[in-house]
Amino acid sequence: MNCDKKHMLLYAVTDRTWLKGQTLPQQVEAALRGGATCVQLREKKLPQSEFLKEALELKDLCHRFGAPLIINDNVEIALKSGADGVHVGQHDMQAAQVRKKIGPNRILGVSAQTVEQALLAEKNGADYLGVGAVFSTSTKEDAKPVSHETLKAICQAVSIPVCAIGGVSKENILELSGSGVDGVALVSAIFSSPDIESACRQLRALSEKMTER
Repeated sequence: MNCDKKHMLLYAVTDRTWLKGQTLPQQVEAALRGGATCVQLREKKLPQSEFLKEALELKDLCHRFGAPLIINDNVEIALKSGADGVHVGQHDMQAAQVRKKIGPNRILGVSAQTVEQALLAEKNGADYLGVGAVFSTSTKEDAKPVSHETLKAICQAVSIPVCAIGGVSKENILELSGSGVDGVALVSAIFSSPDIESACRQLRALSEKMTER
């Protein structure tokens, strides 16, 4: 397994919706300064050449802070940029195929909504799971809700780290206490904040409290 569960504690997923005159690297650096433990670069519309340039820049930035850079969906960009890993959803390339392409040493994250999906992902080489949406979210409107009971059942069923995603905020993060998750992945709670570094400090402290066993 390539993924340390400590990297799941505060997992920042990028979204250029809230750049507000800043660059994405500036925002990511603020998140890392505030305590983000992992960064996922998600770009659905950026041309491949720009995506690659951005991935290379963020990889260097993340490594300065000891955080892995994960590329969302795009295996080719992950390989070309030398990113630490790739994350795929249930409707993207199958986990077993991705593992063949990226080899044994890169991190493979897979989205899961059920125990069956979670077990299959682990069997096919996933290093961690992103489970959600654990709360309602406007960031990914097609995300199906995952109950607290299902989240707990997934955590008990697999031996790889589990990260909760979907609508997580400082107001509700502690509701995940006792579920067994190793951390939370956030988009708007980090990147829509007027002070990203401060938001991450708060969220990191809450995630540490939430994951206390």
